[in-house]
Amino acid sequence: MTEQSNKIDLSAAAEGVAAITEANAKTEKANLADAYVENPRLNPEALDASLLERMPAPTGWRILILPYQGKAKTAGGIFIPHEVQEKSQISTQVGYVLKVGPLAYKDRDKFPEGAWCEEKQWVLFARYAGSRLQIDGGEVRILNDDEILATILDPEDIQHL
Repeated sequence: MTEQSNKIDLSAAAEGVAAITEANAKTEKANLADAYVENPRLNPEALDASLLERMPAPTGWRILILPYQGKAKTAGGIFIPHEVQEKSQISTQVGYVLKVGPLAYKDRDKFPEGAWCEEKQWVLFARYAGSRLQIDGGEVRILNDDEILATILDPEDIQHL
């Protein structure tokens, strides 16, 4: 036998494994953790429609907020332990508005100048405001419309402890 006849062509097997891996990636459900990346820490564009549809829909005057998670390492390059990052997320006062309830900011006596915030906007809120809900891949908060303290352009502008 020649050396050529003993070789087996495995290129078809590699292509098959790649096709199966790609198919599995498309069928897996996106979760909240997929929206967090390194720069910026939260990428709102990574929140696909199916993930937003599966999020709780705030009722009445409530607002659904995705709390900001700080960076995974310091400016000097030191990695921050996961436990410290989780504690930071729990105590955060900054979030991204995912959904606004149907009655939020409709009370003209309370909000004569209109809404204080809208969907797809960064906001500042009180440290213990709202209800915390654990969902697949992270935490969201539901706040009342009057618990929003300010709108901000970039969550990195606020110092997190």
